[in-house]
Formats: sequence, structure tokens, C-alpha cells
Amino acid sequence: MSTIYSGSLAPFAVLLWPLLIGLVPIVPRWRANALRLLPFAPLPALGFAMAGAPGSVVIPDLMLGVQLGSGPDTSLLLGMTALVWTVAGFYAALFMARGSAAGVFASFWCLTLAGNLGVFLAADIITFYIAFAAVSLAAWLMVVHDRTKDALAAGRVYIALAVLGEAALLSGLMIGAAAAEDLQISTVRAAFADAPLGSLGVGLLIAGFGIKAGMVPLHLWLPLAHPAAPVAGSAVLSGAIVKAGLIGMVLLVPEETGWRSVLIVLGLLGAFGAAIWGLSQRNPKAVLAYSTVSQMGLLLVLAGAGSQGVAYAALHHGIAKAALFLCVGMMMLAASPAQRRAVLGLAGLVALSVAGLPLTGGALAKLAGKQGLSEMLALAVTLSSVTTTLVLGWFLIRLAQIPAKPQQISHWGGAFVAIVGLGVLALVLPWVLWSGIVDLPRDYVWRPPNMLEGLWPVLVGLGALAVIRRVKLPEYPPGDVLHLIGNHKLRPVFQLPVGKQGVQYRKRATLRLLLMFKIAERWLLHWPVAGSTLMGVALAVTAMVWIAS
Repeated sequence: MSTIYSGSLAPFAVLLWPLLIGLVPIVPRWRANALRLLPFAPLPALGFAMAGAPGSVVIPDLMLGVQLGSGPDTSLLLGMTALVWTVAGFYAALFMARGSAAGVFASFWCLTLAGNLGVFLAADIITFYIAFAAVSLAAWLMVVHDRTKDALAAGRVYIALAVLGEAALLSGLMIGAAAAEDLQISTVRAAFADAPLGSLGVGLLIAGFGIKAGMVPLHLWLPLAHPAAPVAGSAVLSGAIVKAGLIGMVLLVPEETGWRSVLIVLGLLGAFGAAIWGLSQRNPKAVLAYSTVSQMGLLLVLAGAGSQGVAYAALHHGIAKAALFLCVGMMMLAASPAQRRAVLGLAGLVALSVAGLPLTGGALAKLAGKQGLSEMLALAVTLSSVTTTLVLGWFLIRLAQIPAKPQQISHWGGAFVAIVGLGVLALVLPWVLWSGIVDLPRDYVWRPPNMLEGLWPVLVGLGALAVIRRVKLPEYPPGDVLHLIGNHKLRPVFQLPVGKQGVQYRKRATLRLLLMFKIAERWLLHWPVAGSTLMGVALAVTAMVWIAS
């Protein structure tokens, strides 16, 4: 008789608990108040991470055999994710509207949370893919929750890119699995070196993970989705969900590949380009969205260069960026001048930490991340603090211009205390974890060259901000590349006809597309990984038809 499981059930309970809470709205009389349970959904994961993420489990009869365990960085990323979801869930429970729509939101919130936690615990590619699909696809409902025109438009772009990303990820994983001896993530990663189509498989993985991580030029969904989503949804999207793409890069992209150089180049492009483009935004959430693209670009540079400080830097960014998004929500609800000053003060401190001001958590994250980098890459990371200071200073200016609420909001103080706690952790938690995580002496942070290296870019950024405030900056809607395409002379190519003529046009285009894939199928039948590729193609076609419909 085979055993039901082997090992500790603790990792499985971490994923099962939010799924069970997500079932609560099934009961009609509980549906309207389901939001109150959201802060409790990540608590087992938070406790598991604080305990060091001990134990692993194998459940052979679930799916194709679920394997959950912990790696060197699991407790850092799992703890950050659980913390962000806890505070964001508390905000949602206090301020989001009740009703049947809230019940649906709560269910998908919990499903997305389980997927987000699952990518850090998965030890095999099947479990990893299922978790990644859950966090990727279920998050769509957060984007469209408000059902506004902008939210629905952002949701359309998001889901199309998400499906394309799943297609690329599935095809890439199956290329690696076809050459591997088993489905262990470590084995599949090593197998890409000898796989017949290994380079293609790694490229597909980078594309799939890059969409979720907001990697330029696959970042289009991020500046559209963040302003459209509810504040709590924006906090988890930017703080935790994008890290699913980052962990995929770290776990599955081999170090001995030319794709790592591509990752570094695209990361640098995002780090500087997205921050500059953020200055064209007026919505503070859109500014933060481009800041997220920029900071994720830096993390991708660290991942591509093989830095050992990726998870440490990701922990700081996740907590800090979630706190900044929640500050936007608190400013929207602030009624008195004292409340507004408190929000601006907290946001300013956290923004300086993200920029890398000496002795803040962000400064430690940058110092740890730069270890092992070449001189040129280390200099690029240092210079990025200039543009980070610039875009986050612009964010503070836009934040201050949010109009005051006409009357006091109940529970404002309690929610703000929780967000202050999150912001303080962004400042001090890297100090607490330094000795156990970073292989550098504690006094390394205090050395004058390192202090100066963190200070001068922030001062330059503040000086540039003072100049920019006197200049009328251009204003563009979120979605940069989409906006540029829309104003390009080739716009008719991307603008489909409307009405009955448009329906017929789209049907003909779809039929021609399917005919092309039918011809390609004959060749694919002779390819060793044809099954996975055809499945990926099917997902891609679905996304393209969605865009064209």
C-alpha cells in the first residue's frame, strides 16, 4: 500500500489554508463579509517563513506528484509575500465595499495568494507551473474588479499577455522536461544545457517569466493594471506577484547561457527607461507602476549576473513598494492636514529607502546585490539610484496633490498603523537579516566609501527633481509602447474595423491564422516536443483571438 504523503505537511498546509478561506463565499450569507477573512489567509505562510521554512513533502497521488520544499531563499521570499498579503488584506477588509462582488474578489484573492506562495515552495515543474498559472490568471479579477472602462481595458491587455506568457512558459518547461530524467526543478534546469532545443527553451522561459516580472518590453500590462486595480490589489501586484517571475528566472534559467546577457541588457533598459517614462504620468499609482518596472529591471540585472543578493533585495523592494501603494490609498482617504502630512512623511521615508539612502534598508539591499558584479554593472546599479530618486520624488509630488476627503473615515488610524509597521520593516528588516544572509561584515555598511556611494546619487536625483519641477513635462497615458503604436503612422495596422465589418474582418483573420497553424502542425508532428508546443500554440492563439475580438 502506497503512502499518501511523505515528509511534513506544513508546506502543504501553507497552500491549503488560503484555498479553504477562498471557499467561504460559496455560502451566500457569508459572501458579503468574506473580505474580513483576507488578513488571516497568509498567516500560516508567515509563521512557516519565520520558522525558517522547515520541512518538505511529497504527495505522489496529487496531480502528477506534488513536491514542496524550501531552498536557500524560500524563507525570505515567502515571508515577504505573506507579510505584504497580510497588510494588504487588512486594508481590503477595512475599506473595500461589501456585497456579492466582494465575495468573488475574496475567492480570487485567496487563489492568487495560494499561487503566489506556491511558486516559492514548488520543487517540481508541474507544481510550479500550476502555482504560476494560478497567480498569473487569477490576478486578472483584481485588475477588473471595479468594472470601470479603464479597468476592463487594462484587464484585456493583462489577460492576453498572461495567456501568452503561460504558452511560452509551458513550451519552455516541456523542452527542458523532455531532456531531463525527472521533473525536479533542479534537474530540468541542468537539462537545458544538453537539450536539442535548450536555447529556445530558455528563451521561452525568459519570455514567460519576463511578462510576469514586468521585464521591458513585456511590461505593458503593469502600468495599465496598477492604476486600474483597487489599492490592495495594486499593493500585492507590485510587491509580491511580480516576484513570481523573478523566482522563475532564478530557479530555471541556467547560468551558463547567453540568455543571461540578454536578461542584463533588458533589465538595464527597464531600470533607467521606465523610471524616466514615469515622469510623464500624473496618477501616483501609474508613477509607482513605472517605478516597479524600473526596480524589477534592477532585480533582473542581479539575477542575470548571478548575484547572491537577489532575494535579499527583492524582500526589501516587495515590502517597500507595497507600503507606497497603500500610502496612496491612505492619502485618498485622508481628511485632515495632520493625516496627509503623516502619509507624506511615511511615503517619503520609504521612497528614500528604495532610492538607497545610506543606512536605510534599501542601501543595504543595494550593497548586498552589488557583491560579485563587474565594475560596470555595479556602477550601473549605483547610477540607477539617481533615476529612482527622481521618479519617486515625482511620485511624492503627485501624491500630495490628491484632494482631501471631505469627512473623516472610520478605521483610518488603525489601517495607517499597519502600513507604518510595513514601512518600518522596509527600513529596518534588512539590518536584522544582514548577518545571517549577507556574507559581509556588519561594519561594511558604515564604511565612508560605501556611505558616499549611496548618498551622492540621491542628492543628484533630488537636484534633478528641483529642476524638473520648474519645467512643464509631457503627459502620456499609461502603456508607453501601446501609446507610441497608437500614434504611429502604422496605426491603421493595429486599429481593427468596428461594427459588422469588423466582425467579418476578425473572423477572416482568425481563419487565416488557424490555417497557418494547421500547415505548421505537419512539421511539428516530427518534433520531439510537439505536444507541449501545440498546447502552447493553442494558448497563444486564444490570446490573439481575445485581442482581436
